[in-house]
Amino acid sequence: MAKSKLVKANEKIAESVTGSFQKIQDAVIGGYTKIEDKFVAQYLTHEGESVTEAKVRLKQEQAERENNKTK
Repeated sequence: MAKSKLVKANEKIAESVTGSFQKIQDAVIGGYTKIEDKFVAQYLTHEGESVTEAKVRLKQEQAERENNKTK
């Protein structure tokens, strides 16, 4: 069964739109991550602690606060 020209054009447009959305989404998330890392590095790390270690520590502290709040 052959596809009509309209169906092919719609599929091409849909691929273009989803591809563009993915590029925008990646750019926004990447930009946010850079800002988040700089903030954590400047304000939330302890001496000798990397940004990754600080994020893990902060997640653990948040989980402990939430557990204490429910008890």
